[in-house]
Parts: sequence; structure tokens; C-alpha cells
Amino acid sequence: MKNSSQIDRLFRDKRILVTGGTGSIGSAVVQRLLTYNPSQIVVFSRDENKHHHMKNLFQDHACLGFYLGDIRDARAVQSITRDIDLVFNLAAQKQVPACEQQPMEATCTNIIGAYNLIEACIQNRVKKVVNISTDKVVFPTSVLGASKLVSERMFYQANNNPCTHFCSVRFGNVIGSRGSVIPLLLTQARLQQELTITDLRMTRFFMSISEAVQLTILALAYSQGGETFIFKMKALSIDDLVQSIRRYCRLHQYQDPLIRITGARLGEKLYEELMFDHEMEKTLENDQLYLIPPEGLSRKYPGFRRVRLHSYRSDRVKRISAHEIDELLKSCDTLSQRGWINE
Repeated sequence: MKNSSQIDRLFRDKRILVTGGTGSIGSAVVQRLLTYNPSQIVVFSRDENKHHHMKNLFQDHACLGFYLGDIRDARAVQSITRDIDLVFNLAAQKQVPACEQQPMEATCTNIIGAYNLIEACIQNRVKKVVNISTDKVVFPTSVLGASKLVSERMFYQANNNPCTHFCSVRFGNVIGSRGSVIPLLLTQARLQQELTITDLRMTRFFMSISEAVQLTILALAYSQGGETFIFKMKALSIDDLVQSIRRYCRLHQYQDPLIRITGARLGEKLYEELMFDHEMEKTLENDQLYLIPPEGLSRKYPGFRRVRLHSYRSDRVKRISAHEIDELLKSCDTLSQRGWINE
């Protein structure tokens, strides 16, 4: 396991680019990186309002630079990666329904944008790049999953160069980000509305924003090029979540909410998976992470050991307990009422 001093040395005095850096996870990554005293952090995204909000939030940090732009713009990406040491790629189209409705938008950002970033990082001799992926890339049934799978493979193949190391991390659902089911259901409960549930049988991998940040930081620290990193996660049953929402309503003296089953949306699965079968045959682990090494290379990863997995599906792993779900609701309730949940 990398200790804090090793990670501190990795980032200290470095020039770091965070694409999609104004989102909930991107801004949390930036906040963590500031603790390591880099020489520069460049926040790159296309949302003007979020730029303004984040500038005000971090106005005391002189090392932060904010640049409006889109990874679809190859010229802008070429310029913004010049003299950069490390890159965190969080720019993506990541909502399943939006990607289904406008697949070309997902393609332009998740595939063409990824290509632009890879080419620019190689040409500008960036040292390390970590790409944020999703559990939806495994046996994909959605445009989001398919487009992110292509981008994952692109980042993997990009390691055929002598200078830049690329790796990917696969996220589960991030609790507290906009579009997450928990803030949505809490809002419906507070407003005494029906709870709109796609399917009570659904299960999902969940991680907190702090866990997502930790995974991203550790992945870049461990990477030698070509790996896929996955946080060890429990799963959440939608049925269990609904029961917790009902306990929340009773605690706050709200009416017991009605449930409206809407059915799975186009591209949605009943469960999510985090590894392909061929990946499980070579997976390494430590206490926090799974590491899928690149094919055909014999490398040592200190602190990691071989593990034989037979599946890594959200309907077959340990579930988040009722108490843990109740605590998650309390945390999300506090954040949403303060206006801190965004994307």
C-alpha cells in the first residue's frame, strides 16, 4: 500500500490537469490534490457557471487555473496539455438516458474526446494519465457503456508509446452526485411525492465521493501503464433502499410514500458487473483495490496478491446493511439541503 509520504512526493511540485474538473467528483479530486502542494492544477471543463462557482470556492489557491473548453476540441486539448505532468480525465457524457437519446453526443465526448486527449498527452510527453470509466463497460447494454468501453480500450492501447503511462479506473454509482438515485428519492419523499422506482429487483455498486477520489489518486500512484483499477465495493438493493426511505419518512413524520414502478429504462440492466470473465483470471488485489494488469507483461505490484474471482456482480456480492443505508440517507439529506449535491 502506498503511504501518504509516497503519494505526497508523486504530486508535490507537479503540473496537473483535471478534465471535467468542475463536476462533483472532479472538484473533489482537485480539493484532494491541493493538499499535496502541486505547482499547478489546471481545471478544464465546458460549464461556465460551474467555473464561476469553483473559482469563488477556491479563490485562495494561487496554483489553480481555470480554462473553459471541451475535450472534443483537439486544438484546445493539445494546448491545455502542454507542460503538464499528470492528467485526471473525468470529462464524459455519463447519464444513461441522455446517451441513449443522443448517441452521437456520447460518441463525440467519450470516444473522440478520449482520442484527442490521448494524442495530446503522447505528443506533449505527459508522464501519467488516469481515465475514469464505469461498471457499465462490462457486457454493455447501453450507449454509455459501449462508448466508455471503447474509450477504455483506447487508453489501454495508448501504452504502446515510450513516454506516457495510461490506466483506467471503473467506478460504481457515486453517492451524492447529481443523477444519483438517492438524492432523487429523498427529494420525492420530502415533497410527499410518489417514489419513482424502475425495478425493485435492481442492484447497484455504490461508492462515496471520497472513495471515488481515493481510488483515482491510488490508481495514478500504482500505475505502470495499462492497468484497470476497481475499488472493492458492496452493492445496494433498490428494494432495501425503498425500505430505508420509508424509515426516513416515519422518522421525519412524513406520510408513508407510494411507490410507482416505471420499468427499466432503455439500456439499463437489473445488475451491474465490474469485470469480464477473462479479467478475473489474472486479477490482483490488496485490501482496498482490485488491479487488472495488462496482457503479456510480467510486472511486480508490491502489496498486491493474486486472487481468483468467479464473478463480480452487484447481485452476488455483500449487500450494504440497513443501518449503512440509513446512514447514507442522513449524509445525502444533509448535503442536498445545503445545496452541495451537484454534478
